[in-house]
Amino acid sequence: MILLASFCGVIILSRTPTTTSAIGGDSLKKRENSMAIARELHRSRLVLDAHFDLLVDVLEKREKGRHRVIEEDHLPSMKKAGLDVVVSSLFVSDRYVPDMALRRALDQIGALHQEVDESGDSLALCRTWDEVESARSTGKLAIVLSFEGVEPISNDLGLLRIFYELGVRGVGLVWSRRNYAGDGCFFSHRREGKKGGLTDFGVRLLDEISSLGMFLDVSHLNDEGFQDVLSFYEGPFIASHSNCRSLMGTMRNLTDEQIVALAQRGGVMGMNSCSTFVADEAKVGPVTARHLADHVDYIKNLVGIDHVGLGFDFCDMFRTNSGSSSYDCISGYNQSIDLSTELLMRGYSEDQVAMVTGENFARFYRRILK
Repeated sequence: MILLASFCGVIILSRTPTTTSAIGGDSLKKRENSMAIARELHRSRLVLDAHFDLLVDVLEKREKGRHRVIEEDHLPSMKKAGLDVVVSSLFVSDRYVPDMALRRALDQIGALHQEVDESGDSLALCRTWDEVESARSTGKLAIVLSFEGVEPISNDLGLLRIFYELGVRGVGLVWSRRNYAGDGCFFSHRREGKKGGLTDFGVRLLDEISSLGMFLDVSHLNDEGFQDVLSFYEGPFIASHSNCRSLMGTMRNLTDEQIVALAQRGGVMGMNSCSTFVADEAKVGPVTARHLADHVDYIKNLVGIDHVGLGFDFCDMFRTNSGSSSYDCISGYNQSIDLSTELLMRGYSEDQVAMVTGENFARFYRRILK
């Protein structure tokens, strides 16, 4: 199209305004330039994903006899994205709750240690930010562990210390269901009884999180629980994979007031790629990185660029035959550069994009992971 526009301009000597095809060509060139800059940013600057259910996939495949799952199935796309750090959740699905939750979480940690034994030149389980930096300096993927719901510890506060000693450093109090700590928020409206916030156990858990030096994650927590966090927890916290409720009205996203409160505590939000947390497909058509960038814009304008990062929560691999209408609006790490490209297209500086792709979360984790 660019050549055609040039040909028309020279041969026909048109004095008319720039044609639509020429505009399209300019736009395409701008996108190509932005993509090239984004690739270099992902290569040279820190890239961090604050939430991925990595070990769910690893454990299930290892139970079928596989080895080197991360190295073979995940690292190629992660390297293409320039990913340096991933926070891997300990997620336990409904079929293992409550009786098998503890065992399932321990099995996931065990699977990770086996993966590190097999692929030690490529992976590292990191407990401190210094260990993250060391892993990055040697070209290894730094993996940090975090609960996505504390079902594995049931109502036994002492078990949190055990998981800490095993390398877990983050605590998401709930998934989208009720547990001993409090109530989660469902993805969409559901018939239910009266909702609660944090329980007495949940409040004591906050104290233990602070005492151990773990980080707190409020993604999946309902509004009542969020308010309890503000009342009973004094430290900074994150929402590892939540977007803006003003743009997409699901309870899984944060309200403006919650975003302001999180920012005031020095927290960061990770942008979630799940289409139903990003935009209404019935209104906008296929949900893409462009719509996810709208959430970045919104947070930047509301509280500043310092409080937004990546928490893609890629789940398409788990949705096979699930019947879910949701999908990842960014199709895995192979396409993660699309969001950075879109931000550059919108006029974000390279430093601002680097803040979103990793440096904001790095600032938070550096403060906590000591």
